Amino acid sequence: MNVISSSETRLPATPSMRVDGMRALVTGASKGLGRACAIALAEAGAHVTLAARGLAEMEATVVALASRGLKAKAVALDVTDRAAARRVIAEAGPFEILVNNAGTNIRQPFLDVTDDALDALVSLNITAAFVIAQAVARGQVEAGIGGSIINMSSVNGHVAGANRTVYTATKHAVEGMTKAMAFELGPKGIRVNNICPCFFETPLTAGLLSDPRVMDAALRALPIGRIGQVEDLMGAVVFLASPAAAMITGASLLVDGGLLTH
Repeated sequence: MNVISSSETRLPATPSMRVDGMRALVTGASKGLGRACAIALAEAGAHVTLAARGLAEMEATVVALASRGLKAKAVALDVTDRAAARRVIAEAGPFEILVNNAGTNIRQPFLDVTDDALDALVSLNITAAFVIAQAVARGQVEAGIGGSIINMSSVNGHVAGANRTVYTATKHAVEGMTKAMAFELGPKGIRVNNICPCFFETPLTAGLLSDPRVMDAALRALPIGRIGQVEDLMGAVVFLASPAAAMITGASLLVDGGLLTH
């Protein structure tokens, strides 16, 4: 007679995608993808701190969230100011969740890249991202809370594109940084992952996508047949922040409409 063990009869419990009561920091949260990430985490139960230079825009988001009983606050911050970033994170933290979203792109042909563009992209997309992640991780380790750090990469962290050599270089750097962070911080209970968006409709891309030639090329590149909307990213950030992703670290979640399938 076959004997069925108790472990075989036990039903595994699906991990939660809620982040109730967790403290989350989202940089670049005044608009676009950062704002959407902050809203998503607040809706999933986190106490969210929105950080960016556009304080008025963030405060409007905080008011809208509060009207729905959700918890959020806004902090004016230039993430390239290392001292200010470390001070804000020390005062407002520790955070169980970081969405390291602040970043930008300056499109120039490789041969025409200016020193100002090079310095600006490296300063924001690499140096500031490193400093923010380091400060949050230090707070997590000191508090012994572990957590989830989500760096905002891009499909250009995996492939090249015209007129964005420096941007591509910075996002490849973010991909490497994430893997190295995951390796070092895993034993401390901290998971580190990337989200890699493709063409999304945001204030940052509005001017670019208004060019019919660019829009046509983007649509032809995306098997899904449409440009991404901020809502398309919101589930991904909640998933990576939540217990449902407890075994995922050092990974890149492509939210790319199938762009990298060909």
